[in-house]
Amino acid sequence: MIHHHVDEGPGIPPGSSSAARRRIAALGAVIAAAAATLSFAGTPAGADLSPASDFGAAGSHAVTSTSTGQHTIYHPTDGTDHPIILWGNGTGTTPVVYAPLLRHLASHGFIVAAANTTNAGSGSEMLAGIEAVRGNPTLEAAADFENIGATGHSQGGGGATRAGLDPRVDTVFPLEPAPTFSTGSLTGPAIFFAGQNDTIVQPTWVRREYQGVTQAPAAYAELAGATHFTAVGDVGGFRAALTAWARWQLGGDEAAAALFAGSSPGLADDPAWSAYESNAALQALDPGDNPADDPADDPGSDPAVDDPAPEAAGPQRQQATAAVAVLADPDYTG
Repeated sequence: MIHHHVDEGPGIPPGSSSAARRRIAALGAVIAAAAATLSFAGTPAGADLSPASDFGAAGSHAVTSTSTGQHTIYHPTDGTDHPIILWGNGTGTTPVVYAPLLRHLASHGFIVAAANTTNAGSGSEMLAGIEAVRGNPTLEAAADFENIGATGHSQGGGGATRAGLDPRVDTVFPLEPAPTFSTGSLTGPAIFFAGQNDTIVQPTWVRREYQGVTQAPAAYAELAGATHFTAVGDVGGFRAALTAWARWQLGGDEAAAALFAGSSPGLADDPAWSAYESNAALQALDPGDNPADDPADDPGSDPAVDDPAPEAAGPQRQQATAAVAVLADPDYTG
């Protein structure tokens, strides 16, 4: 049965266990209070995205949410040609923990299919969100299936990277993703967000995921002072840049592109970011380009097979592999 309701704001779902309610409340208490202010006026070209001058502020679309059992889908109440974003939760969490961000993305004109799973690391549950959208006639009519991105946090960030190996996914932009050692097979543009003070998924591990991208434009962005739990709730200072990447890659927003591409990328000059790097393929792009419109195709690749790590040092890879095991532990929340 599909349940449909107008989004009433953040909260704890009825019927949640007391343990789940305590966990959600605890995670909500550590949401970062401030977001980076990024002011680049932009009007999207093509997709039905709301005009924006501050990507961290809510868009103009009213938002509803639809539950399909396996997914919670946040989406605009009006319009068509809405790009799709697939979302994966951190270990032990559900979409309600990230609802402020997911509603925010929907307000900008995206259909956000969030997998209702506490273990999204394989990416398969996230990819099932595409069919969840197709399975609802109203959402199917409103969706742009030619522009699909994947993001998520922690284990769900790793799931987003793996989902990006599917040719239907045009771009990935994970938050503090668990290591996958699979980024060498990505053919669509990617950005990897890290927290400077994240001790659970260390920035060096996230940077290594970025460095593993060899076939596509890619970037690494490290938020100053951010911990692993900055990226819950409305995801604080990550929110504006994450939204801007989605608007550029999935909606052709040139102003959003200026944060990442061109001779002086906005994130590189913003003190809120402790590091910003991009590879030669991304540096070669004009901010007016939308590389997701024409991603490189690799019909011979197998999305189920992970590439080896890009010459990672043995002890560092062992640490990262251990982190994956921790993030997959059902008793861990993050």
